[in-house]
Amino acid sequence: MVGVIAARLQELGIELPVVPAPAANYVPYTITGNLVIVSGQLPLEAGKLNYQGLLGLSVDIATGQAAARQCALNIIAVLNAATGGDLDRIKQIVRLGGFVASTPAFTEQPKVINGASDLIAEVFGARGRHARAAVGVASLPLNTPVEVEALAELA
Repeated sequence: MVGVIAARLQELGIELPVVPAPAANYVPYTITGNLVIVSGQLPLEAGKLNYQGLLGLSVDIATGQAAARQCALNIIAVLNAATGGDLDRIKQIVRLGGFVASTPAFTEQPKVINGASDLIAEVFGARGRHARAAVGVASLPLNTPVEVEALAELA
């Protein structure tokens, strides 16, 4: 039987990517008690970074949102791995932390991170409603414009 979340992904035409390999000395996720902490995800697609630059300089909001959406897709892939392929085990997406590489004058970080939040809500429904931070930073690894981390509760 296909789970509710797996069926939703199929309905949306979303195929989960392979979990990106860690770029340093960390793991993609940690489970403690009934919480899954997902390491910050970059907008990697098939191992390639297709987004680079700063919001407010070389990256517009729509492109930043697309990058944030890709980060969220990678988060879902990590959660899928953490749950042994059963995303229905996710009781709640508790929090997303969004980091936006941007110029000092750029103040639309929440709009950028909506790209991640919207996908999470679309896939998980009420279970995807989460607390969030959207923070502007001077730079991110590999000159990526966005990085998103997550905290989820397991059923």
